[in-house]
Amino acid sequence: MKSKFEYTLVYSELVPDSNAFKKHLESYTTVLDKMGGQLCSDPDTPVDIPLLYFMSTGGTEQALLDIRQQRRNHIPSEAVWIVAHPAYNSLPASLEVLARLQQDNDSGRIFYLKGPDDATGLEQIETAIHDLNVSLELKQTRIGLVGTPSDWLVASSPNPELIKQTWGPTIVPVEMDEIIKSIEAVSSESIPPIRKPLLDAASEVREPSNEDIDDVVKVYLALKDSIDKHQLQALTLRCFDLVLGLQTTGCYGLAQLTDDGIIAGCEGDLVSTVGMLWVQKLLNQTPWMANPAQLDEVNNTLWLAHCTVPRGIVENYGLRSHFESGMGVGIQGTLASGPVTLFRIGGKHMEKLWLAEGEIIQAGTAEDLCRTQAEIKLSTGEVSDLLNAPLGNHLVMVYGHHLQRLLGWWEMMILGIRN
Repeated sequence: MKSKFEYTLVYSELVPDSNAFKKHLESYTTVLDKMGGQLCSDPDTPVDIPLLYFMSTGGTEQALLDIRQQRRNHIPSEAVWIVAHPAYNSLPASLEVLARLQQDNDSGRIFYLKGPDDATGLEQIETAIHDLNVSLELKQTRIGLVGTPSDWLVASSPNPELIKQTWGPTIVPVEMDEIIKSIEAVSSESIPPIRKPLLDAASEVREPSNEDIDDVVKVYLALKDSIDKHQLQALTLRCFDLVLGLQTTGCYGLAQLTDDGIIAGCEGDLVSTVGMLWVQKLLNQTPWMANPAQLDEVNNTLWLAHCTVPRGIVENYGLRSHFESGMGVGIQGTLASGPVTLFRIGGKHMEKLWLAEGEIIQAGTAEDLCRTQAEIKLSTGEVSDLLNAPLGNHLVMVYGHHLQRLLGWWEMMILGIRN
């Protein structure tokens, strides 16, 4: 599915009045239209889709700045994508105006098309349009904070306004009492249709009782109710309150929501939840949030472990107790060997990023760690970074090597706009 966008044709007072110029311009607009673009009718009333600035000719620098100012009134932090072509002094005008924009602390770049059939250049533009759409989608996202961040997340409890300012999502507080009341109100008839496929696909059920499994299904249904009630696209849960208060766990509910396409983080960790949401939207991949439980600096390896994992990304799974408490239901999934990317966002203003690539070399079943375990050998990045300058506890893992893709987005959408 093509990403929708608008484009504006930036003109000067000296627009050539010739059929040759009109045909030249039309050859590009036809391609942009086929890519999912539409001509912007009024930059002063922007819609929630990206805008490209097509530099028709030279002498258009001030005209672009004027349009950018109109957009700034509605969308203050927006990367400026400029499209240049080989004729009519389009490229020199683009260079001049981007230099000015960057002097004014705007983020942006130029896409140079060698012609309307420049496949490489058009592919770069399609990628950039997707990047802008991800940024806009994050700004429209509502993340539910169910309860408060766990007390131990001393570096992972940013102010909700800071999250909105840097990454875009709005944080919606949800009282834990609301979830508890919803759990108590779940009807017994609604449990079997969810419990049966969970049990049928499990390779084993070791510690959990039937009652334990029914209880975690209730948690899942209660969280779904809150998602509908508060119009949430993601959430994070102070899950240990369920362990201490109701002797049940959120492990299954959070995993199933993520499999449903609704990113759900553990322990009220807003930082990791934003990170998972980002990678899901950018790469269309299901992420896993986990603890770095062990590491080896000499071999540049580390073990990740957590008591929940989306079942859609594991080869098989068993239902175990929650590791720390011995209660409820944890998921012990087997993650397949293969290439992965690890990352962590953080910093005082959530402007920092740690990235690494590597390979899962084995899954684990150690009884002294959280239930789902994977050993990863890094090929790009150093595990020693986690000891010298950690950004926090949890890491996010996604299958595939995506370091450059993630880095490029972050440099433009987070670092570039902050600077």
